[in-house]
Amino acid sequence: MPAIEVDRDAIDTVRTFNRTVTTRVGALQDHYLGSARSLGASRVLWELDDAGVDVRVIRERLGLDSGYLSRLLRSLEREGLVTVEHSDSDSRVRTVRLTGAGRAEREELGRRSDELAGSVLAPLSEGQRSRLVEAMATVTRLLEAGQVEVGPADAASDDARACLAAYYAELARRFPGGFDPARSLHPDTHEFEEPTGGFVLARLHGRAIGCGAVLFHEGGPAYLKRMWVADDVRGMGVGRRILAALEQAAREHGAASVTLETSASLTEAIAMYRASGYVEVEPFNDEVYADHWFEKRLA
Repeated sequence: MPAIEVDRDAIDTVRTFNRTVTTRVGALQDHYLGSARSLGASRVLWELDDAGVDVRVIRERLGLDSGYLSRLLRSLEREGLVTVEHSDSDSRVRTVRLTGAGRAEREELGRRSDELAGSVLAPLSEGQRSRLVEAMATVTRLLEAGQVEVGPADAASDDARACLAAYYAELARRFPGGFDPARSLHPDTHEFEEPTGGFVLARLHGRAIGCGAVLFHEGGPAYLKRMWVADDVRGMGVGRRILAALEQAAREHGAASVTLETSASLTEAIAMYRASGYVEVEPFNDEVYADHWFEKRLA
């Protein structure tokens, strides 16, 4: 990632915030919330449920090094709180499950976490509590926005197919006459592969939360298609980052401009395209679900 110039005062504010929070929540203590384990081990315990969780999922959610997570899991196993089982079909897949003692410990961890949260809020006035809770929600969302990763992906992968299925289902709900992918242009995902096209996925903690595709036309504009972002992460700038990634792919393939079309029902998308420098143009294809056609010149 390229270096970004950030105001010195802003950096100092972030560092002060980090010091305040880690001290206030007890992250510096060897025994978190009065338990016999560290914050790291407690945080892993909190990620588990009765159905079991794949070790890779835990690692992605918490952003932990594989070796460190393995040590934490061995520690929890020794305490009799979890079991770690290998898949019969794939030895690389390991599932972590809570034991009976683990479930009881997780419930106690939840109770103590509630007490800690209450101790943070209790000394404040009602107005201060509201401001703090609102600020915490904003900080959480912005920190997560900074953890979103956008990059090239296989359009035929399971994650890509899941995103496209969610996208099609949303269009079916929002379009007055529903949506049938077979009637839309370019229903075949194989087109969105090199050298004819590209596909990108946005991920947060390993979960695919958005997608987009581009088709390359030698000597002509690149064509953007299938842009979608999950409901729960909208407003975090994910759509703009997917759009920027697709535009960059178009530049790298020599395109001087990009085009796209969209439906009048997708008002948020239309607003984003216009804010991103797209200009409405005359229809350039016969997409049956389109009401607006856009183009943008690339620098």
